[in-house]
Amino acid sequence: MTQIEAIKDGTLKEQSSSLLLEHNLCFSLYAASREFINRYTPLLAEIGLTYTQYVIMMVLWEEHSMITRELRDRVFLDSGTLTPVLKKLEEKGFVTKERSQADARDLIVTLTQEGTVLKQSALAVQAEIAKNFKGSSDNEKLLQLLQELMERFRQERKVK
Repeated sequence: MTQIEAIKDGTLKEQSSSLLLEHNLCFSLYAASREFINRYTPLLAEIGLTYTQYVIMMVLWEEHSMITRELRDRVFLDSGTLTPVLKKLEEKGFVTKERSQADARDLIVTLTQEGTVLKQSALAVQAEIAKNFKGSSDNEKLLQLLQELMERFRQERKVK
């Protein structure tokens, strides 16, 4: 079918509508993610963190210590992105890094006392953000759907 024939019978219009921004899940996720990060950025700056640093700290507040390879997988970052972020967190005194005794290829990141204390300030940031999203059961549904999507992506990464 030529493009002119497709225009006449409407199939080109149907195909083109799939390229509209509002019809694309990926754009909606991208735009919402950017908006969330924009809301977090000024609040996190007050406690000396970037959003990426905050994400890493959330994992460490939960786990206390972690091998960088596992941390990368958990937060969906490559080593080229994670390494400088960890360096900054170490410079700020929030984490330490050391080689694993069991396997020298593994680098272990551990939360420091200063990093642990920072958690209280981060809770205030989280509370401020949560004010805008309270009272909606849709938030819980959305979170569950996004977590399922992330888990699917993790599983696909393991297969590759």
